[in-house]
Amino acid sequence: MIIDLHIHSKSSDGALTVEEIIKEAKIRNIGFMSITDHDSIGCQETAIDLAGTAGVRYISGVELNVTFSNPRHHQNKFISLDFLSYQFDPRNKALSDKLQQIASYREERAEKILRNLNSEFAGEGIEELTKNDFEEIQASVDGVLGRPHIADYLVRKGIVRTRQAAFDKYLVKCNVPKYPLYVEEASRLVRNAGGTIVLAHPNDPHGTSLVTLTKSLSEQTKVIEESMLRQIDGVECWHSRNDAQTTSHYIKFAKKHGLIMTGGSDCHQKPILMGTVEVPRYVANQFKSISFF
Repeated sequence: MIIDLHIHSKSSDGALTVEEIIKEAKIRNIGFMSITDHDSIGCQETAIDLAGTAGVRYISGVELNVTFSNPRHHQNKFISLDFLSYQFDPRNKALSDKLQQIASYREERAEKILRNLNSEFAGEGIEELTKNDFEEIQASVDGVLGRPHIADYLVRKGIVRTRQAAFDKYLVKCNVPKYPLYVEEASRLVRNAGGTIVLAHPNDPHGTSLVTLTKSLSEQTKVIEESMLRQIDGVECWHSRNDAQTTSHYIKFAKKHGLIMTGGSDCHQKPILMGTVEVPRYVANQFKSISFF
């Protein structure tokens, strides 16, 4: 069985619609999957219905961005980490309300980022972004607004050539802090909605991960033990940017603490990575069969 429990749709910052993802999953013989959009669960009911029709086993999913600190690292300053959540009830009011609050904040954050961009553009003789530009960015979003949408707009405007160039040249410098959701609250929200919460890509060298605190795998797992072990149910052991040592280390750690082990491609855009990460079949057996509809 091909398993992919980390896929993003246009409802956050992916390139494909939910319909296209389910169709592609069927073509690629993916038998167990989850769409895990950033801070958004708006597509989950549609995904559950479409996957059921296609004969693909599906569990609800979301990727939550969490504000985190550890006393022994980074001068106890806050960093961002991502947590994958699965098998929650997508109609749970507390979870839905919190994500709506985060979505509203994302709009405010985007406006502040655009103001910061205009300050940079002024020094380079680039025409500033206007209210109309912001409305065009908003119109391009089928879900929650984030920096990738701004990056893509800068590409369309011809200010930069690629999304990565937009981040490298402007969006890292012009960033504004995300909504402060802490691991304790994230865990409570997900568990109260009937779900499980999993630390995503803990050693991702190019993403939101514990690498910000330390590149040492043993130190990373010490941080988990010290600061979040009670709040999580699992860890993502297989990921498209994992090396063999990372996967082996986190499998051993998960088994030591009786944690769920998950994995996926973290597919956002073309080339389509869905189903390309080898996730063992036993991962599917960790999840109970449950339906909220």
